This record gives sequence, structure tokens and C-alpha cells, in this order.
Amino acid sequence: MRIAVDRIDRSTLFLVVGAMAAMAILVVGQVIFRYVFNSAIDWAEEVARLAFVWAMFLAIPHGIRRGVHVGIDALVVRFSQGLQDRLFRLSALIGAALMAVIFAYAWQVTVYTWPELMPTLNLTAAVYYIAILIAAVHSVLHLLLLAWGGRSTWEEKSAQ
Repeated sequence: MRIAVDRIDRSTLFLVVGAMAAMAILVVGQVIFRYVFNSAIDWAEEVARLAFVWAMFLAIPHGIRRGVHVGIDALVVRFSQGLQDRLFRLSALIGAALMAVIFAYAWQVTVYTWPELMPTLNLTAAVYYIAILIAAVHSVLHLLLLAWGGRSTWEEKSAQ
């Protein structure tokens, strides 16, 4: 499973970088068009916003993998290593369950908004929520992997 998740990580990393690049290029292009050519690209803001949403949601599982989330561990660090590990695994399982709930609600919203089109694009408005669906599944995979393997799941991988 770790190899599969690693491959998914590499794929989504390219998508995150691509979305960030598209957003930056569109925003700069829009500024140039507005101030230099006194014109505007009507779809640029919407596509840049879409790229931002996709980049942020697709990056969430990468943060889970590297443990770069916000946490307060003032109490937990006083526990034994064994208890800390069990609490880490329990937290990962609870996080996976919460991401499954997010997936379920995002699925409902995606289905509900599917018939709606974006104002400047001939594209379903549900495309915003598809990023949430992908992020939720990807995050569940990471959290289950961490619940199974513990904190050291990715350690030897990052040491290479």
C-alpha cells in the first residue's frame, strides 16, 4: 500500500505544482491585460480560483504524510513512547473516519451542483468539489497507512 500511496503522491504533486503555476500565470497575465492593454480575460479569475482550490486540497495529503499539520503536544510528550504511538495511531484512525465523512458530504454536494455551470466556463460547478473528493480519498489512504505503520511509516523513505 505504501508504494501505491507513494505513486499517488508523486502524481498529485505534479498536479499541485501545475495548478499553482497556472494560478500564478493567470493572475500575472490578468494584471498585465488590465493595466497594459486596458482589457481583461473574462475567465482568468475563475480559472485561477479553481486552480487555487485544487492546489490547496490536493496538497492536504502531502501535509499529512510529512506531519506538517498544527498540533499541540504539551501533554502527549509527557507520556511513554508506547502510549504516544498508540495515541498517534488512534488519532490517525479518527482522522481517517473524519475524512470519510468529508468525502460523503462532498459527494452529496458534487451530485447536487453537477447540473450548475460556472459563470464564464462551460464547465460544471461541481469541479470545485471533485478536488475535495480526491483529497479525502488520498488523505484516508495516508491516515490508514499511518495508523497501520505508526510515525515511522515514511522515515526510511525520506532518509534515502
